Amino acid sequence: MSMSGTDSKAAVEPVGDDTRLSIGSQIDWTLAASTAKRLVRPGPKTTAYTYEAAQAELADAATRAEAPVREVTGLADGLRIPTTRVLDRSGWIDAASVSMRSMLGSEAGLEMTSPGLAAKFGGVQAGGLLAFLSTAILGQYDPFTPDPETGEPGVLMVVTPNIINVERQLKVVPSDFRLWVCLHEVTHRVQFSANPWLRDYMQDNVAVLTSETGESTTEIVTRMTKALKSSEPREKGIIGAMQLLQSPEQFDAFQRMMVLGTLLEGHADHVMDAVGPAHVPTVARIRTAFDKRRKAPQNPVQRIIRALIGMDAKIAQYVRGKAFVDEVVETVGMERFNTVWTSPETMPLPDEIDTPQAWIRRVL
Repeated sequence: MSMSGTDSKAAVEPVGDDTRLSIGSQIDWTLAASTAKRLVRPGPKTTAYTYEAAQAELADAATRAEAPVREVTGLADGLRIPTTRVLDRSGWIDAASVSMRSMLGSEAGLEMTSPGLAAKFGGVQAGGLLAFLSTAILGQYDPFTPDPETGEPGVLMVVTPNIINVERQLKVVPSDFRLWVCLHEVTHRVQFSANPWLRDYMQDNVAVLTSETGESTTEIVTRMTKALKSSEPREKGIIGAMQLLQSPEQFDAFQRMMVLGTLLEGHADHVMDAVGPAHVPTVARIRTAFDKRRKAPQNPVQRIIRALIGMDAKIAQYVRGKAFVDEVVETVGMERFNTVWTSPETMPLPDEIDTPQAWIRRVL
């Protein structure tokens, strides 16, 4: 488990007697999108006919995936089936820049009249990140951007050139792979459509993560030094780094987001495998090839980028989250598992992701 410019009026958030700029409003998102589109590599070579056929098939697959996903999950029954945006890399960059801006606290549709140097620098940095991600994202459910048809938040996107590229690398049946990808992304759409509170829950936690802590440099160094000297256990990898760098309130929000992402991605992977055999004839081959690709060694530059943006942590989310969902559903069934979507209080605690029976005892 996914952003344009704003003026100063939209960017200011009152905090007591003070004002604070949201992080989203401190980035020139127009520059970010244009920078990304200059940097992004072209997609795989293909004829116009082949590309257009893939676009049409992906749009159809996203619609066909909705019924079996709803049947398996027991979620979103009776709700309308939204449209899906089938994009190229530049289209995804435009959409993602709007989504990120919205998620990080800026109002869409408002342009910076005169972005300062810091906002431009932030825009160039964000553009580099968007360029990299635009070649890696197969599909994405964006819970923040309004659907152009209804105005309601939530848009599903699939990125045609990336899907074509991966299906060629894996040497899998294109029509099967396209439906398989759509099953995963449609599960995210169903999760948020059936449980609208998830959107606000995400945005509230992102607001905490991106807020100014008010700590001085001395206070931050003192806190980090104390944590390093403490005998209390500390997480490893990127989570351990966040534990050191963030305030306690921010780290709590970070953990809540990690748990939510792990649950969302694990649930989507569980649904893919539950639906797959009946609808995707070559699902076993696709799963084997795709998991092998996830674990394949990367070149040094890719490894650095992946580490910096937490992609390896995200891959771990799929594995741990799917194991959690698999065990809970096997133990109590999908209907009782769906209690997890009731409220923040029924979300798994961080240590319950790896001990599903503990979640079952606490919640059910």
